[in-house]
Amino acid sequence: MEIWELVARERIRDTLAAYTHAGDRGRAEELAATFTEGGVLEIRGGEVCSGREAIVALLAAAAGRGSAPGPDGRPGVIRHMVTNLRFEEVTPRLARTSAYFLVMNARGPDHWGRYRDVLVPCGDRWLFSRRLVSVDGHGAGSTMTG
Repeated sequence: MEIWELVARERIRDTLAAYTHAGDRGRAEELAATFTEGGVLEIRGGEVCSGREAIVALLAAAAGRGSAPGPDGRPGVIRHMVTNLRFEEVTPRLARTSAYFLVMNARGPDHWGRYRDVLVPCGDRWLFSRRLVSVDGHGAGSTMTG
């Protein structure tokens, strides 16, 4: 493995972390900034959003549903856990990755599934050109999936 690929992999990991941290904090614009200008966010069986504005609009609607309240009735936290990141392909111009995710809230597991991503270099960052989110299941009373 060459140095450029190690750097690319670390920058890709950083993009995945930036996406989840922004999402957990309800910062839709920061999350959308992890995509290229024309990037696509697709929820399997549901929404397909092209471009940062459309991604922000979709996420604002999801944030409006909020997280499960904590035991004290205050708004609860939401946390994305991403695991088993696999680099399917890494070239100087494109990377394909896959990973599993689990979303937790104050009640426990909310929903879980898989990410399938295509990322491209943009300056010194790697950004999503396409993210496919496949929800495999959800907990009873999930705030995000109904």
